[in-house]
Amino acid sequence: MADILIGTCGWTDPNLLKSDWYPPGTGTPEKRLRHYATRFPLVEADSPYYALPSARTTTHWAERTPPGFRFDVKAFSLLTGHPTRPAALPPDLRTHPRDETLRTEVWTRYAEALTPLLHSGRLGTLLFQYPASLHPGPEAETFIRTARERAEGWPFAVEFRDPAWWHPANAPRTTAFLKDLNATAVATDTPDERHPVPVTTDLTIVRFHGRSPHWRTGTKEDRFRHTYTEQELEEWLPHIHTAATTTTELHLLFNNCCGDAAPRAAEMMRDLLTSRGIPHQRTAPEETPTGP
Repeated sequence: MADILIGTCGWTDPNLLKSDWYPPGTGTPEKRLRHYATRFPLVEADSPYYALPSARTTTHWAERTPPGFRFDVKAFSLLTGHPTRPAALPPDLRTHPRDETLRTEVWTRYAEALTPLLHSGRLGTLLFQYPASLHPGPEAETFIRTARERAEGWPFAVEFRDPAWWHPANAPRTTAFLKDLNATAVATDTPDERHPVPVTTDLTIVRFHGRSPHWRTGTKEDRFRHTYTEQELEEWLPHIHTAATTTTELHLLFNNCCGDAAPRAAEMMRDLLTSRGIPHQRTAPEETPTGP
C-alpha cells in the first residue's frame, strides 16, 4: 500500500486565520506552521504561484517541520502561462518580453529558492497547474515539455483545468504524454470532474476543490466555497484504495479554502480512511532526509 498523506492547500489563508482552527498562542507564522505540522503530514504551498519565493523563506519552512513532512509547491504563474502582474516579477525582469528566455530565468530563480526543501527531503512535488485556456494539442504539449525539460531532476506534477485533456477521446494520449515526461497526473474533485486520472508516476495526487456552482464564473471565494459531506468523500474511498495499491505515495489535498472548511474536510477524510481500515499517515512519516 502507498503512503497516504492528507493535507490542505495552504495554511495561511486569511479566512482560515479568522476561524477557530488554530488554537490560541499560534499567532505567528512560525507557530502556525509548527502547529499545522502536528495535525497533518502534508501541505500545499500556494504562495509561490503569486510571487517568487526566497530561499530564506523555504529554509524556515524546512526548519519548522519534522523530517518526512511534505510540501507540494505550486509553480509560479508565469511558468504555467497564467496572467502575471509585472509587480509579481523581480524588478530587473519586469520589462522583459514574456517569452521563453524570461521563463527560463524565472525558473532558475524559482528552483534556487526551493532548493532548501529539496535538500531537506521536505519537497513532495512541484505542481504545474495549467489554465483552462491551455487546450490539448501539439502546441500545448510543446509548452509543457519545455517546462519539464527545465525542471529535469525535479518531481513534477500536472493539473489541467481544461477537462478536454481527460475526455475519453484524449485520455490515452494525455496519459502517454505525461508518462513520457515522468510527470504526475493530478486528479481533481470539482463540479466538472469527480474521478481519478490515470497513475503516471510513483506519486499520485488528488486535489479536492469543492463543488461550488460558481466554479467557472465566481470570485475565488465563490469558486472554492464548499463544505464537503461525508457522503461526498466516501465516494472517493474505492478510488483511493485502488490508487494506493498501484502507486508509492498518494497525496490528498483539500482546496475548499473558505474559513476552516479545508482542514475540517481533511480531518473527515482521515477519519473515513481510519474507519475503513485504509492505512494513512496521521503525522509526518519518519524517514531520513534525502536530496542531492
